[in-house]
Amino acid sequence: MKEKLVLSVLVDNESGVLQRVASLFSRRGYNISSLTVSETEDEKFSRMTIETNTDPENFRQIKRQLAKLEIVKKVSALTEENSVSSELLLVKVKAKGLDKKNELLAYNVKYGARVLDVSGSTVTLEFTGTGDTIDEFVDYIYENFGIVELARTGITSLKRGEGSFSEDI
Repeated sequence: MKEKLVLSVLVDNESGVLQRVASLFSRRGYNISSLTVSETEDEKFSRMTIETNTDPENFRQIKRQLAKLEIVKKVSALTEENSVSSELLLVKVKAKGLDKKNELLAYNVKYGARVLDVSGSTVTLEFTGTGDTIDEFVDYIYENFGIVELARTGITSLKRGEGSFSEDI
């Protein structure tokens, strides 16, 4: 049975790292459903947050294979219990006329998305939250207003509690 599984991977901050990690997944036929990469608090390292849907045995194999790469410094599985996660959404919504704009903004009170741009026929919103919350927001906007375009970052996560993922490297 496939499950949504999330890995936090600490890697060297150098060119070619993303390609090497992504090719590890593709060579084994695993799909990456979400991938975010960013420099950490220490500029020598980048953090990759990788989401995949696979069975637990494949997940264990992915962790082992990642850990074998010399560019990988640390690999950790993230769960809802041991981490906090968020995604970023930018969405340009159809909202022609004052009534539609007011209706959109009234709905938005529930979610608290930030208004980035207003034109004659659209409103662009920025929203952060969990993947499920963003899905719910997008579905409602699509069905009730229409979407001109959207972009999502994918999941980004940190472990709960004190300390840094890179502190013992």
